[in-house]
Amino acid sequence: MAERYWLFKTEPSAYSFDDLVRDGVGEWDGVRNFQVRNWLRDDIKVGDGVIFYHSSTKTVGVVGTARVVRAGYPDHTAWNPTSEHPDPRSTMEKPLWYMVDIAPERKLDRIVTLDEMRLAPELSDMMTLKRGNRFSITPVTPDEFEAIVRMGTESQA
Repeated sequence: MAERYWLFKTEPSAYSFDDLVRDGVGEWDGVRNFQVRNWLRDDIKVGDGVIFYHSSTKTVGVVGTARVVRAGYPDHTAWNPTSEHPDPRSTMEKPLWYMVDIAPERKLDRIVTLDEMRLAPELSDMMTLKRGNRFSITPVTPDEFEAIVRMGTESQA
C-alpha cells in the first residue's frame, strides 16, 4: 500500500514541534471528532508522513515533518477523568476514541505560513485550506506534502 500523508494541527502552547523533538515520540491523543477518529483508527498507518502545523499562535503554519510510528490504538486519555479531554462514554472494553504515535523527522528552515499556503497554486485543493474546515487532522496529497516542505526549505525573498 502506498504511503499516505497527513496534516496534524496543534496549538504550540499545548504540544509543539519542539516538544515532539524533546520527547522523541509523541502520542497524538485527545481527538474528539468522529471523522478524524475514523482516520486515526482505520487509515493512518506506520510510515505515513505528517505535516506538523501550529495553530492558535502568532505565526500560524507548518513548522516541521514527522512520521507515524504506531498505528491507531484506543485513546486511554478518554478513560482518565483528570485528563484534559475525558469522555466517560469511552471505556477499555468499548473504546470510542483513537490515537497514533508520531516521531519528529525534520524541523523546517522557516514556518510555512497559512497565508503563504493559501497563495500557493499547488495547494489550492488542500483540504485544510477549504472554507469551514476545522478538522485537527486532514489528508494531504504527496504533491502537497512536497510543496510545503520545499516552501519551508527555500530562503525567503
